[in-house]
Amino acid sequence: MIALTAGHRTAIREHGRRTYPEECCGALLGRFVDGVPTVELVRPIANVREDARGRRFLVDPHDYLQVEQEADRRALAVLGFYHSHPDHPAAPSDFDRKHAWPNLHYLIVAVDAGAPRELTSWLLSEDRSIMREEPILPARRIA
Repeated sequence: MIALTAGHRTAIREHGRRTYPEECCGALLGRFVDGVPTVELVRPIANVREDARGRRFLVDPHDYLQVEQEADRRALAVLGFYHSHPDHPAAPSDFDRKHAWPNLHYLIVAVDAGAPRELTSWLLSEDRSIMREEPILPARRIA
């Protein structure tokens, strides 16, 4: 499970709406609160993929490093990533599974004809064979 505020959910959906018909992507920074990974910051990241941007995204290593450094400065952890699925369900593709890392949370927002819809979260199994859907819990804004 992972916890997000309503504002974080809105920010992810809005990012998907703005970038439609291309995939958006971003990082989820936060900490564990009572054992639950809790998102404190949602950081959009540019999709630098040059082809098939409506079906794939790519994060520049420099952008990823900046996210890691921001997390360190704020005493947070990178809990996972989010991306959109334009005109596709909010479920991971085989490509998503093959490129995921265990122990990170992967949120996917379905964006149908420019309108954000379902938001889901997924965890990769340790043996990398399957991504399992996990609950998204409500979180309060942390001061």
